[in-house]
Amino acid sequence: MKVETTPRQAHTRTEANSSIVFDPAAVPQVDARWFEPAWWQAQGLLRERHGGRGSVGFIDSPAGALVLRHFRRGGLLARLRGDRYLWLGAARSRGFREFALLQWMRAQGLPVPRPLAARCVRAGWFSARADLLSAELPAAQTLAERLRAGALRAGDCAAVGALLARFHRAGVDHADLNAHNILWSGADLYLIDFDRGRARRPARRWQQSNLARLQRSMRKVAPGSMVDDTRLMRECWQSLLHAYAAALRDGNGMQAS
Repeated sequence: MKVETTPRQAHTRTEANSSIVFDPAAVPQVDARWFEPAWWQAQGLLRERHGGRGSVGFIDSPAGALVLRHFRRGGLLARLRGDRYLWLGAARSRGFREFALLQWMRAQGLPVPRPLAARCVRAGWFSARADLLSAELPAAQTLAERLRAGALRAGDCAAVGALLARFHRAGVDHADLNAHNILWSGADLYLIDFDRGRARRPARRWQQSNLARLQRSMRKVAPGSMVDDTRLMRECWQSLLHAYAAALRDGNGMQAS
């Protein structure tokens, strides 16, 4: 079953080989230069920039603290295609699709960053590049950072489990659920980075696949002492699963086989 996630409050502007979709309530005017890190850097507003699969910049803009993500491929395709994706129309570009999904999730009351704008740029007849602007979550700390610092408690694991159940009840399949994409902003928990994510009918198979991916990620980033202490890692994971199952049950989250 396909779940409709078309943005309800968004404006689209097309210029030459590029299209921009934006939330007019958050950013009444969007300049194409907003998607260029060099432009922000020239004004002294680019606070920091991270590389990797998704090139991310943190910006102190007049509209507030922003996160600019440039979509890039991972794995072997990164060397061949880099930041180019098959052109299927602006509405089906990576940035537009994540923008729409984030708007839909926020309408469902799910804790995700506020999407501000997305851009799709044609890069030839058959390829395109994509970018996404969203509001930065203040004072954020990821699950991976807490793990590496040895600061993860059983209560934290339980909170993550309850959070994941909320998304799974709503039918949100996070295609890359890992310890870097779960974060605390103050006392509040959020999920981020929904590239290739989608809304679909709740089903045990994909939900368990999400959880298995997260468990592998946690083991990968956890300190060696925590991984070696199987009891500690097991207790943490069991706390997560227990809270996850309880939240699904309390929310009447029925799972298909």
